[in-house]
Amino acid sequence: MKVHTRIADLSTITGPLHLAIGVFDGIHLGHQAVIENATESAKNSGGTAVVVTFDPHPIRVLASKKAPRLLASLPHQVRLLSKMGIQHLLVISFDTEFAEKPAESFVNELCESAASSGGIARISVGESWKFGRGRGGDVALLEKIGAEQGFSVSGVPIFEIDGVPVSSTRIREAVTHGEFEIARELLGRAYSVLGTVIEGRKLGRTLNFPTANLAVHSEQLPPVGVYAVRADGAGDSWNGVANLGFRPTVEGAKAKLLLEVHLFGLNHEIYGEDIEVEFVKFLRGEQKFDGLDALKAQIAADAKAAREMLGE
Repeated sequence: MKVHTRIADLSTITGPLHLAIGVFDGIHLGHQAVIENATESAKNSGGTAVVVTFDPHPIRVLASKKAPRLLASLPHQVRLLSKMGIQHLLVISFDTEFAEKPAESFVNELCESAASSGGIARISVGESWKFGRGRGGDVALLEKIGAEQGFSVSGVPIFEIDGVPVSSTRIREAVTHGEFEIARELLGRAYSVLGTVIEGRKLGRTLNFPTANLAVHSEQLPPVGVYAVRADGAGDSWNGVANLGFRPTVEGAKAKLLLEVHLFGLNHEIYGEDIEVEFVKFLRGEQKFDGLDALKAQIAADAKAAREMLGE
């Protein structure tokens, strides 16, 4: 997938263009409906589908103190969209200057940039999406501009399950409480986080359970505890057992929240790699042990339980 970072890059994509525009944190079923509207339009009438999103999440600029953790960071979104078969992603930098851009100016800039590549054929958004300075843009405005500029507009209905709208807020709440089946139903996939493997104290090696320590990309985490997990990255995939917590047995008062994963069968270094970790099943809460021997015995029991849970 090609990631573009300037609106002007639309001129380099073979058109006509079918744009799916939105803040796609999590890429849940509602987001997927908007994206699929654009991809189906491109497939049926010719042209190229382009997903258009914003980074950072607008709420982190407009109301940073209220900003929740993300369901999917930008690198994670790139990974998820690639799995969906998306070929082009336009990431627009969202800052205070862009937030002041009038809605009409934003749409006209998209049209002008796409003109030389065949123009815009369709813009797909969620039916309640608002954009531009003061949230002055909506589907009605898009339709007005579309009539002038020659593109169609799809205001995709809010995706509901059992009459309840799918939303990032609902998914975030489910993950916060460890309700992974609810999160899976709303996402249309298992909930996962993306993190970069960093060097740790290598204590796991002395216990014969080497772990990959992950710096998670500001994404929503479940409750502290031990989990059976699946992970992929670095050109491979693994089952494993993860500890999300403060490691009280070895860190004491200096503890900081850390996600560390013991990946079954991993036998090479993966420092600096991005790893996607899927939380499959909660095994137990975090606890403090009397010493390293007790900790080692519990890790062995956790690994055994995880292997059985994951069918190994």
